[in-house]
Amino acid sequence: MSVTVPLITRHLQPLLSDALRDTPAVLINGPRQSGKTTLARQFTAERPYISLDDPNRLAAARSDPEGFVRQIDCAIIDEIQRAPGLLLALKLSIDQDRRPGRFLLTGSANVMSLPMIADSLAGRIEIHSLLPLSNAEILGHRSEFLERAATGDWTTLQGEMAPCIGDDLVGHVLAGGYPEMRSRVSGARRHAWARAYMTTLVERDVQDVAQIDQAARIPQLLAILAMLSGQLLNLSQIGGQIGLNLHTAEKYIGILEKLFLVRRLPAWRRNELSRLVKTPKLHFLDAGLLAVLVRATPELLRSERGRFGPILESWVYGELLKIISLSSESWFVSHYRDKDQVEVDFVLESPLRAVIGIEVKAAATVSATDFKGLRRLQDLTGSQFMTGLVLYDGTIPLPFGDRLWAIPLSWL
Repeated sequence: MSVTVPLITRHLQPLLSDALRDTPAVLINGPRQSGKTTLARQFTAERPYISLDDPNRLAAARSDPEGFVRQIDCAIIDEIQRAPGLLLALKLSIDQDRRPGRFLLTGSANVMSLPMIADSLAGRIEIHSLLPLSNAEILGHRSEFLERAATGDWTTLQGEMAPCIGDDLVGHVLAGGYPEMRSRVSGARRHAWARAYMTTLVERDVQDVAQIDQAARIPQLLAILAMLSGQLLNLSQIGGQIGLNLHTAEKYIGILEKLFLVRRLPAWRRNELSRLVKTPKLHFLDAGLLAVLVRATPELLRSERGRFGPILESWVYGELLKIISLSSESWFVSHYRDKDQVEVDFVLESPLRAVIGIEVKAAATVSATDFKGLRRLQDLTGSQFMTGLVLYDGTIPLPFGDRLWAIPLSWL
């Protein structure tokens, strides 16, 4: 599978078009370099483009937000988190003129969680997430994963999709989803891009999100979190390794979440209230960045395959988030772990409480024991259990009992 990617059609585009037809402001929220600007510029025929990465524009927007917006009838405003005061000015403008599609905004931080912004555009804005390229986007087709999981229709895919296995799968995962990173011709060049990317985040974007006293600790924190990706989150342990107290470690991880680098994965329980107090796991949202932080290369993983598991698990998590972000339903994603240490890597739950369980396996063989956690989840959820899947490094779907399947990872 090639890691060189031309301009790719993003699956979010039709959803943005629909939103702009009936909503005054639409926000594309996602990490820097995920393709937001490229996607937003496809709508410049109807509205001019303004980038707040331009220092002169940024200075004007920060010094006089209302005056800046007063000169605009409609516009694309890129990197809105750099001048958060504009959002209140946009609210005032929209209240005076509620025509749909006036403003298309992009933000490289979780803008709606920033101070003084949370409710300034409530009811006036529709928010869409754009994460780095999905597997389906790279391959040039729409994702049918949720539909096939619901129906158990996997066998019809045989012969339709070229398998990506072994070293090809490793190369595909390590290349990540960032368009610029994937365009680099070698692993060394991708590593160089990723290191420069993370340096930019630490030196500039972190300060856009929050003024912090110990920004120099952020690279250390990222390195530690990378080594613990996919594990239960222990804030005291993490903070203690770099001299941060629990409160500060919590705050800094929250900043990394706002920048779409990591995300906490909550625990699943039948009692939904108890989910709030159970220990979450932590995952990186892009496997390529994670691989750089843990210094993983195809050569290393060829000799030490066990190191691939956490990276692959983060890749699957990112893919699942991209898939459900396009769904008309609000899926809840979590992990399952009980007192007997029986686990399921990912649990997807629909608004009607239908459940999909997913286990990730880097090996090419699957056995009945790999379904232990999924069978436990099936027993707990009964008729609400839609399906249980073991995603493995293989080429064909394999049935393992009632609503249980082993599915090739590349089919995700």
